[in-house]
Amino acid sequence: MTLFVRNLLLPLCLATFGLQAADIAIPRVSSPIEVDGDLTENVWQQAKAVELVYNTWPAENTPAPVKTTAYVMEDGEYFYVSFVAEDPNPEQIRAFYRDRDKIWNDDNVGIKIDTYNDSKLAYQFFINPFGVQADAIENEITKMESDAWDGIWHSAGKITAEGYQVEVAIPLRMLNFNDRLAQQQWKLELLRFYPRDVRNRISSNKIERHDPCWICQMSTATGFAGAKQGNHFTLVPALVMGANQQRDVAAADKSDWQTDNNVEPSLDVKWGITPDISLNATLNPDFSQVEADEAQVSVNDTFALFFAEKRAFFLDNADYFSSPMDLVYTRNVSSPDAGVKLTGRHNQQSFAFFAANDKSTTFIVPGNVSSDIATLDEKSENAVLRYRFDMTPQLSLGWISTLRQSEDYHNFVHGLDLKYQWTAQDKFIAQLLRSNSQYPTELAALLSDEAGLRAKDQAFSDTAQYLAYEHENRNWSWYSRYQGLSEGFRADMGYMPQTDTNKMVHGGTYQWFSDSPWWNRFQIWGDWDISHNDKSELLEKETEIEFQLWGAQQAYGFIGLTGRDRVGSRLDGSILRIDANTGLFAERLLSAGAEVQPWSGVFLAFEAETGDKLDFRNNRLGDGLELAPELRWNVDAHMQVQARHTYRTLDAMGAEVFTANLTDLRLSYQFSVRSFLRLALIYSDIQRNPRNNTGTVVERDKTLGSQLLYSYKLNPQTLFFAGYSDNAFSDDEVDDLTRDQRSVFLKFSYAWML
Repeated sequence: MTLFVRNLLLPLCLATFGLQAADIAIPRVSSPIEVDGDLTENVWQQAKAVELVYNTWPAENTPAPVKTTAYVMEDGEYFYVSFVAEDPNPEQIRAFYRDRDKIWNDDNVGIKIDTYNDSKLAYQFFINPFGVQADAIENEITKMESDAWDGIWHSAGKITAEGYQVEVAIPLRMLNFNDRLAQQQWKLELLRFYPRDVRNRISSNKIERHDPCWICQMSTATGFAGAKQGNHFTLVPALVMGANQQRDVAAADKSDWQTDNNVEPSLDVKWGITPDISLNATLNPDFSQVEADEAQVSVNDTFALFFAEKRAFFLDNADYFSSPMDLVYTRNVSSPDAGVKLTGRHNQQSFAFFAANDKSTTFIVPGNVSSDIATLDEKSENAVLRYRFDMTPQLSLGWISTLRQSEDYHNFVHGLDLKYQWTAQDKFIAQLLRSNSQYPTELAALLSDEAGLRAKDQAFSDTAQYLAYEHENRNWSWYSRYQGLSEGFRADMGYMPQTDTNKMVHGGTYQWFSDSPWWNRFQIWGDWDISHNDKSELLEKETEIEFQLWGAQQAYGFIGLTGRDRVGSRLDGSILRIDANTGLFAERLLSAGAEVQPWSGVFLAFEAETGDKLDFRNNRLGDGLELAPELRWNVDAHMQVQARHTYRTLDAMGAEVFTANLTDLRLSYQFSVRSFLRLALIYSDIQRNPRNNTGTVVERDKTLGSQLLYSYKLNPQTLFFAGYSDNAFSDDEVDDLTRDQRSVFLKFSYAWML
């Protein structure tokens, strides 16, 4: 039987009899390759061919709609993979030049690797037809995929008359694996995403929907005999130069610009101490915000907003610090002089530690109905220790400690957690924590609302608990969760804006699948929750139900109903009591939304919410409306327009309370895989009615922030940035938008890998 006939018949046999793909034996080759997207090199004839024959989503292990062949081999230093992705209509291929990790809506191919073969974590490497990279870490324990991780690997791609082809080289030194084994046995899945009327997920192995663990179902790959990670050592020196100007535009004479010039060298070090243990260190890091945060409306929100971490030092191996409750929110560490991180994994054990100082101390002071942000003009020390022991494949035990302290402030948290998964569909999760905290005496005077009452000046301790049972199978899932945060519990290293609350949640989903060309999945989701404080006073009771539909043109839509009884602000702000000190308000809300990708490079989305909404400032019920349209348009292969607008308004007693408009506009031109120019404009316009608000309010305030950024990246650590940003505002005292801040900066960094 010829090689051609064998490669043709094997996938048909597997598809016919419903068998899993055979284990993959990865051959060793002796000739390196040039990663250029050209697969004519003779060494590729020695590679193992793997057909991607299963359409796993939204179909259920049906034959793939297009042919894709992957070829795998290794030479002891690199894992080489190439894909030949055939397409009957190459002109319909959806591919654009983009920045890293922005290709998820494109045609792309990918590799998933579980290097420890224990179904806990998997590396993900994806490449679009132009060779643009995206990588991520998939965490089976938390069910999260984080594309914040950036590895240094090589890829190239090109579109052909028959489709497209991609070539990849992944350095083994970049991966964590047990190199004491004579031969590696990894889990491997080879993928292709084929977005047309639906976004087809095409795989080298089946995915059975009754098993929620997709990493567990990956094929076994053997090879890499004698492979060594090596004690890889990377030095990344960087230089940041910039000038920042500020002025007080509210002053009668519009004070002159005050200029602050800076030239800051920094150094990052990455060292693979052993194949299982890695050290990261940073000295005088530049943690300035290169990319503008996504704009958010905060008016009438009572709790601190969440912003995603974007800084490489904190992102690297961030999954090692995860636990059932969100105890590590590194945006709390704003401007450290130095930091060190140690992460490791050996057999069934993993550990992670980081420590960093900070030039100031910022943290959330939580409450049960609102929170505030505290900033102390004091240097602080910050540290986190995380340890996990997988006693069996079903049972994991963990420990976490977080520490923050300055001259007269501290917050320490310690706790145990457990995960027990007795079947593929059922698991139990628990965590028990205890904190000890102390705030400076003068802090209460700096805070508003209940946060000031909770800023105690003597050391205090308290506990928190988390319990959850979750069941998930092919068509339905069900969960029950309890989280108790005692009145004196604080977790200042994490994102925990609420305390003094005990919340019980019960919920579930049921879903139907279809082969119809009009829809492929319909889901009903709902839950019920109730929250009390430590004194058993009701804080909130909520019922939600949502209907969700996925269909043609990659469309998704939902309609939801929410019934929520919640307390408002305190009538007497000098005491923390809830009963007889707040009102209980019945919010009844209707929400709906949809998104669709009708053409290549066009994404449209819209969300809306309307109904009875609490006016928290004025302690009454009002009529709320929120609209949020979004457009992402790839004008051509290089240029993209992104526009997102949020409109939020609230009326009460027949008159307007406030109206907020927020526009986030971003224009990008991607010159190549490595360089882009991006303009971001963020405009906010908030108008309040002083005749329908208690106390003194700013009647109208506007802000306009802009950023122009040029980037050139050889890899995630060897890069050049040049940027300009400014901010303008107007309010009741400043009539027109006037700039009060502007800055320019340059950043160079280079990675030496030894």
